[in-house]
Order: sequence, then C-alpha cells, then structure tokens
Amino acid sequence: MLEIHNLYVGYYPDLNIIQGLNMIARPGKITTILGANGVGKSTVLKAIYGFLRPNQGDVILNGTSLLDIPAHERILKGLAYIPQQPGIFKHMTVEENLQLGGWTFRRDRRQIKRKIEANYQRFPILRDKRKQATGELSGGQQRMVEIGRTLMSEPTVMLVDEPTAGLSKMLAEEVYRMLIDLRDRDGMTIVLVDQEIRQALKIADYVYVLELGRNKFDGPAGEFTDLEKAFWV
Repeated sequence: MLEIHNLYVGYYPDLNIIQGLNMIARPGKITTILGANGVGKSTVLKAIYGFLRPNQGDVILNGTSLLDIPAHERILKGLAYIPQQPGIFKHMTVEENLQLGGWTFRRDRRQIKRKIEANYQRFPILRDKRKQATGELSGGQQRMVEIGRTLMSEPTVMLVDEPTAGLSKMLAEEVYRMLIDLRDRDGMTIVLVDQEIRQALKIADYVYVLELGRNKFDGPAGEFTDLEKAFWV
C-alpha cells in the first residue's frame, strides 16, 4: 500500500504547491488524482518518486518511509514512474528500449530475455516491430514500449502522469485498456494523474480531487457521477 501523510511540497522551500495532502493508493487498484491545471497533480507524483523532497509529511510504501531513499533506488522498492512526456529513446529499436528497463539485473541475460518475452506476450504488436526504431511507431505503440520497459523492473506500484496527452481518441482508448489490463491481469497498483476526467473515472477505483494543492473530495469512483458538483465547472 502507498500512503501519503500530511504532504507539503513545492519547487522552493518557502512555497508549497501541495499543502497537507493525505492519500492512500490501495493494492491492485487504480487511484486517480484529478483537478484543474496547476493544482499540483504532477507534483504529487514527483514527490512520491523522489524527484522532489517534501518540506513536511511522509510518503510510505508497504510500511516503510521513502523520504531518505533516492529516486534511482525507489525502483528497487517496487515503485515506477511514467512521466507525461514519453521517455523512450526513439532512435533505438523496440527491443533495445525494453533491454534498458532491465538495468537493475543487466548481468542476468536469461532474466532479461524472459522479461522481454513476457512483454511481447502482453503487447504482441511489439514482437512484430522489435527491430524497428521506436520513433517510427504510433503514439499508442510508443506508450506500449514505455510501459513495457517500466514493467521490466517488476514494479508493484506504477505512477502514471497524463498517459494519453497528445494522443488521438482511438490511441487514448488503447492506453486506457493497457492500464485496465495491468490492474486486472497483473494486480498492479496504479496512481493516475489525468485531465481526461470522464475517461479517468471510467477506469478508476478510487478518486482524489485536488483544489489549490489540498484535498477537496475523495471517494470511490462510482460516487463521482455529478461532475458539476464534484469538480469545478
């Protein structure tokens, strides 16, 4: 379980974008963070992963505080982060990108091969394109590569920031299906930040709505049927 307790964090010591946030991401569920632009949704993910150090509060994963664990070591604790802007290496092939995801056990070639094969079974289209430069793929397929590379480290909690930004409606639906499959088939715990409110609510199990860096509403996704009441329109 991922827990956030009384979190205060920002990009400057005396300016907190997030102010007193409390949140729980339940195991094997999709927890979605919603809110207007600029309320700090992406800042929350950066604080969880260690790119930003909280000025106050704590981030706890499976009962252990992450505050003193550097970002590059949190992946060893089962935490993974997929940023809004794709982080793939477009000049490299699909398979080379996947191999990079196995850097923590890079000397174990058998394990790397096994995990790459698992990704090809999860995303069959990538097998056909494994020798193709990733930059030549569609936006949705590039997201598959990025998610597949992330899964190479066998995370238990995945932080996903605006996964469909810039994608067509058809490709966005493909990405949402991937997230649902990761939850339902693999039991992945997912923390999702999204501007696509209606789509996010369709796949979410639990929702937090932020306003000015603070908790405004939270509850099961089924309770957020009245968008005018629940959000800000």
